Parts: sequence; structure tokens; C-alpha cells
Amino acid sequence: MEREKTIWIRVSFIVSFVLLIIKFYSYYITNSTAILTDALESIVNVVAAGFATYSIYLSSKPRDENHPYGHGKIEFFSAGVEGTLIILAGFFIIYQSIYSIFFPSELENLFQGVLLITISGTVNGVLGLILQKRGKSLNSITLEASGKHLMTDTLTSFLLVLGVAVILITGYQFLDSVIAVIFSFYILYSGYGLVRKSVAGLMDELDPTAIDSTVKTINENRKASWIDIHNMRVQQYGGDRHIDLHLTLPYFFDLREVHDEVEGLENALEDAWPGVMEVFVHADPCIPEKCCHYCQMKNCKVREYPKDIKIEWTSLNMSKNQKHYHDFIRQ
Repeated sequence: MEREKTIWIRVSFIVSFVLLIIKFYSYYITNSTAILTDALESIVNVVAAGFATYSIYLSSKPRDENHPYGHGKIEFFSAGVEGTLIILAGFFIIYQSIYSIFFPSELENLFQGVLLITISGTVNGVLGLILQKRGKSLNSITLEASGKHLMTDTLTSFLLVLGVAVILITGYQFLDSVIAVIFSFYILYSGYGLVRKSVAGLMDELDPTAIDSTVKTINENRKASWIDIHNMRVQQYGGDRHIDLHLTLPYFFDLREVHDEVEGLENALEDAWPGVMEVFVHADPCIPEKCCHYCQMKNCKVREYPKDIKIEWTSLNMSKNQKHYHDFIRQ
């Protein structure tokens, strides 16, 4: 898995570097500020791909004494760096566009420049789709961020081609700067999105997707002896996922039975995740006056109260630091 991540990010770096040369050549032969915006964003592509290569290498290293949870969070940092670079490029494009309005340059060879940008945009689009797809498959935020960035680059390239075509048809060269400013705001928005996602990951913000998939797996493997699961915490670092939860079991289970039930839950979660899964389960004994009402065990020899209800396990009630007795009372 890590090897495949490395291969794709290296491919991204090489392709970005080649397209960077093509786009700056396009700017050189056209003097178009709009085309310059595309070229500047390609600089970000190259720098980000280089940093992403290192982040994937570091995230693949095993846990050690100084990093007991592994190195997966570097991928969030990588996405943040990429987003920051995109924002800086956006501000520079605005500056260059305003400058060009007051000090315009004569546009030349627009058709040749547009042709080169079209080719570059197509290549970026294909690679961006692949990186996003593989990033989701390999649980790599770095590959997903790189793919999203390339797709943004593709969109701006094609819109740029449309804009330059308007300039060719109308002859209004001032539109070159107007188009560049419009694109710069879209670039700023895209960069903000990556930075926002990076900060959320670094601050361990709640990840609804990770929690929902965990809840789904537990429900699919739910056993009658698993009376209650609560205080569940799900964290994801790159392709690694860490889960902490409390599992309520019948109080008469001996230590071996408790171990087997905990191991069964751990295995179910680990088998459902393609990356590294670390599960910590705290076993609680059931409390008859609280748990009998929703305990699903049949023919329980120590049951003190009748089973009145089956409580559905959701991301909401499994995350609370309390047994589901309170949900029963409310119902």
C-alpha cells in the first residue's frame, strides 16, 4: 500500500514538473497574465508534490517510542502546506493582474499558448482523477489533496482556454487581467478548503465518515453478549485508524470469556479496514437494574428484569460517555 502511494506521488511530481515547463513556455510566447496564473499554480503543484513525497515516506514508517501513534498526521500537515501555497499563489495572481491592468503587455501567439494549456489541462485532469480515486482507496489524504489540486488546475486551465478564446474573438486584451482575477478567487477558495481540512485533522476534529463506517461495522457483527458499547472515540491519521470504546458484557463472564469477546470485536473492526487499525477496548460488567431492559441475551440465567426494548446503536449514542440505560429511560 505504501509503495503504491509513493509511486503515484512520484508520478505526480514528474508530470507536474514537465507541465510547469510547458506552461511557462506558453506564458513566454504570449505575455498573457491569465496564462501566467496557470503557470504559477504549477509551481505550487511541483513544490506540493515534492513535499507530499516526503510526507508519504514519513507516514509509512512504523510507530516508535517518540511517535506511539505513528507518523500518519504528517499527511494532514502536507495538505495544509499545499493549501497555503495555493493561497499565496492566488494573492500573487491578483497582484499581477492589477499590475497588468495599469501596465499592459501586448499579447502574442495566443492560439499556440491556448493549445499548450489545453494539452496540459487534459493531462492534469486524467492524473487528478487517478490520484483522487487511489487516495480514497488507500486512505491517503495526501493523494486525495494532490488529486483535488490537479483537478482544480484542470478546471482553471479549461476556463482559461475559454477566456483566451473570447479575447481572440473580441480583441479586448484587457479581459486577460479580468479573467486572471476571477480565477485567483477560485484558487483562494480551493486553498482554503485544503487548509481547513488539514487543521481539522491536526486538531482531531470529529470525522463523521470514520465514525459512521465504524458504527456500521459493529452493527453488522453485533452479538447478543455485547450488551452495550459507549464512550467510543475514532481517530484517523493518514491510513491509520485508532478506536477506543467501552464494551459492556455480562457480569458473570470469566476472564477468558471476556478476552474472547473483546478479541472478536477487535478482529471485526480490523478486518473491515484496509489500513492499520488499532483498537482499545475497555470491558465493563453489566448492571442488572440498568442493562437487563435492553440486553439481547436469550435465556440469561441471572436476568432480573424483562427485556423491554432493543436500542439501535448509532454514532450519537455510542459516542456518549454513558451506558444506553439513559436512552431507554427517554424512550
